[in-house]
Amino acid sequence: MSKNTGKALSIGERQRRLVRRRERKMAKSPTNFVRGTPRQFYDWLESGEGRDLPEGPAIWICGDCHFGNLGPIAAPTGDIAIEPRDFDQAVIGNPAHDLVRLALSLATVARGSDLSGLIIAAMLEEIARGYDLALAARPRRAASAHLPEAARLALHKAVGRKWRQLARERIGGASKLIPRGKRFWDPLRSERQAIEVLFREDPVRAMVTSLRGRDDHAPVEVLDAAYWIKGCSSLGGLRFAVLVEIGGDEPDALRHALIDIKQAGPAAAPAQANAPMPASPGARVIEGARHLSPNVGKRMVAGHIDRRPVFARELMPQDLKLEVGGLDPAGARGLASYLAYVVGKAHARQMSAADRQAWRRLIQPRHLRGVQTPSWLWESVISLLARYDRAYLEHCRMLAAERPALEGEQAAA
Repeated sequence: MSKNTGKALSIGERQRRLVRRRERKMAKSPTNFVRGTPRQFYDWLESGEGRDLPEGPAIWICGDCHFGNLGPIAAPTGDIAIEPRDFDQAVIGNPAHDLVRLALSLATVARGSDLSGLIIAAMLEEIARGYDLALAARPRRAASAHLPEAARLALHKAVGRKWRQLARERIGGASKLIPRGKRFWDPLRSERQAIEVLFREDPVRAMVTSLRGRDDHAPVEVLDAAYWIKGCSSLGGLRFAVLVEIGGDEPDALRHALIDIKQAGPAAAPAQANAPMPASPGARVIEGARHLSPNVGKRMVAGHIDRRPVFARELMPQDLKLEVGGLDPAGARGLASYLAYVVGKAHARQMSAADRQAWRRLIQPRHLRGVQTPSWLWESVISLLARYDRAYLEHCRMLAAERPALEGEQAAA
């Protein structure tokens, strides 16, 4: 492992800078704000309006199911599928929460693309239709035949990606040391030592060698570790990038690995009362991943850094975020249906046939002839959009009032 350069920030200073960065990042757009403030969503769920949602079967849900938390994920075998990819807030709870959070995030990006209210109404109909398709357990080709452009491009990009592309994008192509700068800081000495201890434990070593083509008994050496400034709502917790080398007779393409270590905190997402979830936050995250996204759940392991619970996974070249830029009307509707189908599959695989059918009947639209969006979903998104609009502008107003201090801080950095 690389030697300490002596530039590691104190915990207090590191936290202060990360909070400032998170606040600025959320102010860049309403879409960033929606993605970075799940607490607003949970507060709404606890309000009178949020408590009116239909109550589905108690299953593992993402808890923070916005579109940015979906994307291509590779299994240890090399298979690739678009699945949920973030489980910090995974709990056993109400599946309606995931559907509303997804709908809110897609409605927000549609507004940012200057799409009309007519298109947003159509997107919500497609969300209900795609989710219902997954619950109906129809053949997979029913959805794959209508793969939207954004998902098709993401899968096409993921297939065939190699380690060198991942290394270039994440760590500037480094092979021995992770470059320090805006994205990576030196860890504290105690953190570096704890990482070394963690990688001497059998579960972590087994995770690294589980990739197809690697020797299960190959030695794993930590080359370097850095504090990783990554994410938005999670900025402020522990996050490390660890570059490792796998020994033995591994081919060059499998010799290096980049491990993402992230702090696991208590879930803020509402869980079912007395739900049988692991007490450890790290174990809870992994259990949620295994139920919602088997591809990534098999590649995760829990541990501790400085007595704080963390979870770790190897970043595969095929693991990508779903990039959603400017949407056109057709693309918006197709994407809404497909992502709802992906979330529906993650839910449906946990339900019995009887539970799926009962849940379908409960959430289907009623009363308005010709309208395919359930009234509870429509009213939820409208209520949340108004709530988030106000919160976003208040957030920006607060930052504008502090602009002189922020500008001086940026100049010093």
